[in-house]
Amino acid sequence: MKRFRRLLRVAMRSILKNRMRSILTSLGVIIGVGSVIVMVGLGAGAQADVEAQIQSLGANMIMVFPAWGRVHGVSQGAASRNRLTLDDVERLREDTTLLTGLSPVVRSGGQVIGGIGNWNTSVEGVDPAYPEIRSWKLAAGEFFTERDVRAKSKVAVLGKTVVDNLFPNSDPIGEKIRIRNTPFRVIGVLEARGQSPYGSDYDDVILAPSKTVLSRLAGGQYISRIYSSVASAEDTDAAIEEMTASLRASHKLEPQEEDDFRIRNQAELMETATETQRVMTLFLGGVAAVSLLVGGIGIMNIMLVSVTERTREIGIRLAVGARSADVMVQFLTESVVLSLFGGIIGVILAYSIATFLNRAIGMTTIVQPGIVLMAFGFSGAVGVFFGFYPARKAARLNPIDALRYE
Repeated sequence: MKRFRRLLRVAMRSILKNRMRSILTSLGVIIGVGSVIVMVGLGAGAQADVEAQIQSLGANMIMVFPAWGRVHGVSQGAASRNRLTLDDVERLREDTTLLTGLSPVVRSGGQVIGGIGNWNTSVEGVDPAYPEIRSWKLAAGEFFTERDVRAKSKVAVLGKTVVDNLFPNSDPIGEKIRIRNTPFRVIGVLEARGQSPYGSDYDDVILAPSKTVLSRLAGGQYISRIYSSVASAEDTDAAIEEMTASLRASHKLEPQEEDDFRIRNQAELMETATETQRVMTLFLGGVAAVSLLVGGIGIMNIMLVSVTERTREIGIRLAVGARSADVMVQFLTESVVLSLFGGIIGVILAYSIATFLNRAIGMTTIVQPGIVLMAFGFSGAVGVFFGFYPARKAARLNPIDALRYE
């Protein structure tokens, strides 16, 4: 232990002789460690945001989409093979036992006139179970009922963005709006939801009874998708099997025919989003790690300069009895101390940047202790790896030649 303290003291004395050079030498490691921690933290924060937004879609939600149509083996895009109808929804209600909520979604849109002006937004025709499936509460008013759906009532529930643009300083409940050429009465306002994982505005929407939207706005017989939910995640697989069997029977598909619909659940969405963010995080961390390697090369260069500058000192040490191993350990210690010093400053810098991003800018940055330890440990490894060659070069100097060096 005494020998280690002595080595450390000698290394610190040598480093402090050239303070500015030592700081500049460590700068590459400082930037490398700090950038690795911050970049990985940004990736982890983005992943957490996406997961939270997917969870906010609803509790244990299962979604049915139209299949991807193909012509001569070429995909025609999503919904190009749409055979979903309101009859499918009724068939699902009859055939399934595990679904706790079920609602069609009929998508439309257009210019909406009301309040202080007009606003172009999307309109979704849904059933009364929709808010429960999506875990979306009302901020004011009430939601429409099954009776409204059957009667094709012209009532609407507005998203927060629509309210802000049409009724910024007044209560929209009871007011009339016109969607394209059809008048609707506002009966409720949804709570603000924010942006989707893909950047769209959840609140820029109007909800109305599904049959009203299908007959008055969308036209035709096909719906856009079906949303449903189960009581617990454990029921998801069994519920999907029930839904698949019901929809295949409703569409009269033969056993050898493929499904003309797609069923997705939150776990699949979460897995896809998580994998995408994980790849992005690894990419960002890899790019940042390059700067750490560049910092290591800087340490090696400076240590080689130091060996050249201290050649006579090395010759004196060897002449008075120091072993080559002692010289090597001394220079290796200096290299590691320089690198670890940069690692410590880099960690402090990373925490400072993360705090600033979280509080001042609002970007979610999660500093992971494991990444901090790994980056700091890697900085020490950089010192050993890039300091070994200069240390070995110093240890192999011939004492006589070293004493003669000018």
